[in-house]
Amino acid sequence: MSLFSKKQSKKRGQVMIIIVLFFVSISMVIIFGVVNPLVRHISMARSVSISEKSFYTAEAAIEDVIYRYKFGLPVVSSNTFEIDGSSVSVTVTDGLNNKVVVATGDTNNYFRKIEAHLTAGAGVSFFYGLQTGTGGIFMSNNSIVKGNVYANGNISGNNGARITGSAYAANSASLNTNQSNELPLPPTESIQFGSSYNAQDVAQSFMVTETAPINKIAVYLKKVGTPGNLTVRIVNNNGDKPGTATLAQGTMSASLVTTSFGWVEIPLSSNPELVPGQVYWLVLDGGNNTSKYYIIGANSDYSNGVAKIGNQSTSVWNNTSPSGLDFYFKIFLGGLTGTINKVLIGSDAHAHTVTNSTVTANLYCQTGSGNNKSCNTSLPDPSPEAFPISDANIAEWKSAAESGGTVGSLNLSGTSSSLGPKKINGNLNVSNGYVLNVTGTVYVTGDINISNNATVKLSSSYGSNSGVVIADGNIYVSNNAVFAGSGQTGSYILLVSTNNSSNAINVYNNAGTVILNAQKGTINFANNAGAKSAVANRINLSNGATITYESGLINVNFSSGPSGGYDIVKWKEVE
Repeated sequence: MSLFSKKQSKKRGQVMIIIVLFFVSISMVIIFGVVNPLVRHISMARSVSISEKSFYTAEAAIEDVIYRYKFGLPVVSSNTFEIDGSSVSVTVTDGLNNKVVVATGDTNNYFRKIEAHLTAGAGVSFFYGLQTGTGGIFMSNNSIVKGNVYANGNISGNNGARITGSAYAANSASLNTNQSNELPLPPTESIQFGSSYNAQDVAQSFMVTETAPINKIAVYLKKVGTPGNLTVRIVNNNGDKPGTATLAQGTMSASLVTTSFGWVEIPLSSNPELVPGQVYWLVLDGGNNTSKYYIIGANSDYSNGVAKIGNQSTSVWNNTSPSGLDFYFKIFLGGLTGTINKVLIGSDAHAHTVTNSTVTANLYCQTGSGNNKSCNTSLPDPSPEAFPISDANIAEWKSAAESGGTVGSLNLSGTSSSLGPKKINGNLNVSNGYVLNVTGTVYVTGDINISNNATVKLSSSYGSNSGVVIADGNIYVSNNAVFAGSGQTGSYILLVSTNNSSNAINVYNNAGTVILNAQKGTINFANNAGAKSAVANRINLSNGATITYESGLINVNFSSGPSGGYDIVKWKEVE
């Protein structure tokens, strides 16, 4: 090969290298042009993902605080913890009826901060020292209510019974025939009773359709010969036959009944409130004589009950003949007027009838006698006042308690512990100086007995909020047992019994910072007992019992339940 050829070949190799390097350079430029933004995008996406994790961590922490407020769980003012590998710091700052919650999420030093503003719910209002349903208020010697009193029934006092504020005794709803079986006339069937021992009495079951006190009853009957008077009873249901618990009774004079069918009305000595959907029995109870008895009109048209023939004293009842008959009757609800009798009243008195009372301010009534002044008839009679707590409120509190789990009966004595939220299947007994620190709503399916210097108080985490302890059974507070709030103004324990008995809540000493509620039953105060406020169907105050109302009860906020805990008014991300 010539020298020229070698030179030409070398030049061509150099050109090829240059071309290759050129294309490699261009390729690298293209690759970096594509890859670099992609890398930046991936890095940015990773940063966003980490940042979002910090955000959701902070948000979860805020939701945890709100959940705790809703269900009455403890909340600390400052806390740091981990959620799925991310750290979060939470601070809670108290304001006037509001809280500011700030949560800062931290994932690999990517920080996100969320701030929520919570305001206290509307609260439950306890406007009166005492408030009752149709059962009314009964005040024994020298018992005192320091505040106002409202009864959807009567207020009855005795020597030295005193109300420092105003007293209201409301009328019930207007009289109405709620249940009846009265047509056709003459009746197509009849039931004979009182002619033999096993057919001495007759009974008819019924159900009312509204919650109201029973006023009177009427029956459509005639007599054969000269039978004796009948005792007319309203009793409970016991396995599809009349029970033995008499809720109300009256006497039907035999002289009002003739030998022809006719309606006879019987007033009742007491006027309990009947509950819709619950089965009751109307019993006509008398003697037996083969020639002196009664016959009551009947048919088989009443859909809410059935008649039975039998003997109330032996609780032996049988079907009518023919079976499935319903006797003729009428159940009258409402129509009762409120009365106040023998009470010293420090402010105004409001009732249809006021007797034997001393009223410092205005006496508003339609009729009266034995008072220190005449009735001022310028105002209408007071109307029934609704209770401050509904069944739905109580159900929500029970749910809050159940969120903390369930245990069996507890017998606590001698030391101290914390409890709540918790459901107790059974009874709760606290005695002998034991200190029970309530950290959430407590629901007891049985009875509660607090005695012998025991203390039940709210955890300081409640702040200015109030807490709830509920029993489906009866509640007993005795021997210097006391209740206390969290230590802050406006914090109380609400003690609730859902029982409808005459011993729903029984207090034998001054119970301290507690509100008592037994809207279906009776609260009994004895031996100089007291509380801040009490609501029940009926309240009995024995000698020297004292209720001292506090103005703060007009708006009581609970950490869970009807006050709604806290409402969220602001939720935002901050720097």
